[in-house]
Amino acid sequence: MLVVFIAAALAVFVSGTRLTRLADTLADRTGLGEAIAGAVLLGASTSLSGTIVSITAALEGQASLAFSNSIGGIAAQTAFLAIADLTYRRANLEHAGAELVNVFQAVVLFGLLMLPFFAVTLPEVTLWSVHPVSLAIPVIYIASLVASRSIRAEPMWRPVATSDTREDRPEAEGGGEAERSTAALFASFAGLMVVMGTAGWAIASSASVLVDRFALSASLVGALATATITSMPELVTTLVAVRRGSLQLAIGGIIGGNTFDTLFLTAADISYRDGSLYHAAGPSDFFWVVIAAMMTAVLLAGLILRERSRPIRIGTESAALLAIYAGAVALQIFVT
Repeated sequence: MLVVFIAAALAVFVSGTRLTRLADTLADRTGLGEAIAGAVLLGASTSLSGTIVSITAALEGQASLAFSNSIGGIAAQTAFLAIADLTYRRANLEHAGAELVNVFQAVVLFGLLMLPFFAVTLPEVTLWSVHPVSLAIPVIYIASLVASRSIRAEPMWRPVATSDTREDRPEAEGGGEAERSTAALFASFAGLMVVMGTAGWAIASSASVLVDRFALSASLVGALATATITSMPELVTTLVAVRRGSLQLAIGGIIGGNTFDTLFLTAADISYRDGSLYHAAGPSDFFWVVIAAMMTAVLLAGLILRERSRPIRIGTESAALLAIYAGAVALQIFVT
C-alpha cells in the first residue's frame, strides 16, 4: 500500500509540470488570460486527483476522510503560494502579479467556505441523500466564472501599475508547442488529467486501507496526507509558472484550484449514501474550514494591499500564511 501511495504521488507530481506549460500556452491562444486559465484549466486539472480521492472515500463511507481531504487541500495550496513568493526575488508576488480576477475569485472562495457551516446550522434535510447546499455550490462556482470573464473583458477597477508589476501579455511559443494545433494541446491536457485522476484513485484507495489498518485518524490523514499529496501539482505548477514569469497564472492557479476544490464537497456528498456529508463530518474536519477561511482572508488582504517591498525575502501576508498553516498542523497533531 505504501508503494502504491508513493508511486501515485510521483505520477501526480510529474504530470503537474507539463500541465503548467500547456495551460500558459492555451491561455494565450484562447484569449482567456492567465488568471482565468489558472482558475479553470489549472484549477480543474490539478484538482482532479483530489476529487477522485474525496469521491472514493465517500463511496466507502469515509465521510471524515472525504470532507477533510476537500478542505485540507485548500489550506495546503494557499501555503504553497507563500512558498512561491519566496522564489520570486524581484518583488512581493501579490504586488507583481496584480489581477482583479484573482481578487474576485478569492472573495468567492471565502463565501463558498462559509456554506458548510451554513449546512450544519440547518436540519439534516436531503434530496436523494444530497444536502441542498451541495447543489448550490456548483451554481455559485459557474456564476463566478461567468462574472470573472466579464471582469477581465470590462474591468471596473484596475490595479495601479508600477515598475514591478508584471502584465499578462501573450508570449511567443517555443519548442514543439508552436507547431501543434490548439486541439492537439487540449488533447494532451486531457491525457494528463486522466493520469492525475487515476493517480488520485490509487491514493484514495491506499489511504483508506492505511486508515483502517493502522487505526489512524481519518481527519488527520485527509487533511495532512492525501490533501497535501494530491495538492502537490499546485505546488509544482505554481513554482513553474513563477519561474516562467506567468505570475497571474501562478496566483490564479492556486485561488482557482481552491475554488474548484469546494466542488469536492458536492461530489463527495452525492457519493456519500448515508445522509448529509456535512452532518457526518466532525469538529476536527470543520477545524480545517476555519483555517482555510482564515488563510483566504489573509491572501485577499495581501492582494488588495499589494505590499511592494519586503522586510525579508517573503511578503508579510506570505509569512502569515505559513505561520497559520504550521500552527494548524501542530494543533491537529498534538491537540485535536
